[in-house]
Amino acid sequence: MARRPLPRILSKDSAQIARTQIARSRELARTAADSATDVLHPLITVTRGLRRLASAGRRKWADTPKDRRGPLLFLVASVVMVVALVPFGPLLAVITVMATAAWHGRERTPPAPEGPDEAQVERLQSLYEALVPYFSSPEDPAPLYAYDGEWEKAFADCEFDDGGRVGHLVIRYPAYFPDGEPEARARIEQLLTAKAGRGREYRFAWDEEANRLTVTALAPLPTDIAAQHFVTTPGETVLGFTDPGEVQRTLPLSYGEEQIDVPPVVWRTGVRSTEPHLLAMGHPGSGVSTLLRTVAVQALRHGDVVIVDGGGTGEYACLTGRDGVLAVECALPGALASLEWATQETERRLIAINLARQAGDPPPADTRRPLWILLDRPSVFTHLAASEGREDPQALLQVPLRHGRAANVTVVVAEQFEAAEALSDAVRQHTRARVVLGTAASRQVEAVLGVPPHTTPLGQVPPGRGYARLGSGPVHRLQVPRTPDPYDDATSDADRAAVLDLLPPRAIAVTAQPPEPTDLTKPTVSAEAVRVETS
Repeated sequence: MARRPLPRILSKDSAQIARTQIARSRELARTAADSATDVLHPLITVTRGLRRLASAGRRKWADTPKDRRGPLLFLVASVVMVVALVPFGPLLAVITVMATAAWHGRERTPPAPEGPDEAQVERLQSLYEALVPYFSSPEDPAPLYAYDGEWEKAFADCEFDDGGRVGHLVIRYPAYFPDGEPEARARIEQLLTAKAGRGREYRFAWDEEANRLTVTALAPLPTDIAAQHFVTTPGETVLGFTDPGEVQRTLPLSYGEEQIDVPPVVWRTGVRSTEPHLLAMGHPGSGVSTLLRTVAVQALRHGDVVIVDGGGTGEYACLTGRDGVLAVECALPGALASLEWATQETERRLIAINLARQAGDPPPADTRRPLWILLDRPSVFTHLAASEGREDPQALLQVPLRHGRAANVTVVVAEQFEAAEALSDAVRQHTRARVVLGTAASRQVEAVLGVPPHTTPLGQVPPGRGYARLGSGPVHRLQVPRTPDPYDDATSDADRAAVLDLLPPRAIAVTAQPPEPTDLTKPTVSAEAVRVETS
């Protein structure tokens, strides 16, 4: 008996051919279904009408009193007998029933109006007239924009939301408009934001080659996604969530009682990262501390964390004494000691990794465990150190910032806009991952991210809302997951339980003095927070 050959694994070309054939088959099936629907449409209409007539007859019979049903049956039988005796009566009766069924079986849904309605036309005409001074020139023999012109020629496509405001608009503009100048673009974007409806974020896409401007109103990002375990690999940190279509990845999340997929902004750290350190800027109450707590909770899953809190408000007291938390410092002496140890630990790791490579061995296990240094408002310590004649704590960050990627050390700095000038040059140069949270002007966002925002900033935004840019990549809208301080009285019970469930268990507390460099490679060592000294 001959054996049948086993099927071969499809090669790349064969798989491509198979996908093409499947696509063609689906297209043929779709075309056949559409053709069959067109051919059978009269039969479908008549069948629907007969069903409606039968339903009407049953309702009429049910509504007729019992004492009148006998005469009604006699009348129907008489009509049927008369029709049967009349020449061509049955044929005429069938034609009449079919026509009645076709009439009652027709689609009764009124067709959607084509084009904008009267109010929408008035809004488009207002937009068109507002753009005339910017997109017109006296020397233009055939102006596209004129005070007595028509908006249909200037607006290639338009869509409206449920509230009657512009949701999507494609604008044609003349070729002589200086669309390469930021000032000219800013004037048009500001005008469209005011005329299309305030209180929303708009994305402006300038196509300089085709002389077209696409305006899109963006939906608000969800603000009620609580902190939870994210499906990520070691070295990946979820900073927040962005618009669908901006990233090529989604994360399954628990959204109340449902499971949804949300596009995240993932920051990759480690030896192969091109953006090993992060800088977050914002105003008070913008959610910068929430971002640091979110990063700390995720970092503790695979590494150790050192926290230096310049605000001294106890935002990170919930992390004190936890497994993997080496120190939570709120005073200048403890901050200097912790950062000095971080510098020595970075140097120790570099030496150990170099010796292992020279011997042809893999790096030691203690050097592969990530070390995170989180600093909240370091400018406060800078001012205190200057007043007491001590070393600036930011000067101790030069070694971790410059050599942290090779030593698996990550630095996250959070500062307020009011103290941005106090940041050291090392922090500015080596923090290539940037985040801006809260209400900020376009120039402030551009000063931090390096490029202006791709949407119009709002006057009022919820906490944790802003922009993120990783290295030289694109700018993303960002909403930080809700990770409040569980010890705050304003935190709800559900949020408090969610954050506490993510924290590792508490370890045995030790003295506030930092351990020796040889002992701090252990992941279970922790330190108690030092209270702020008051005079």
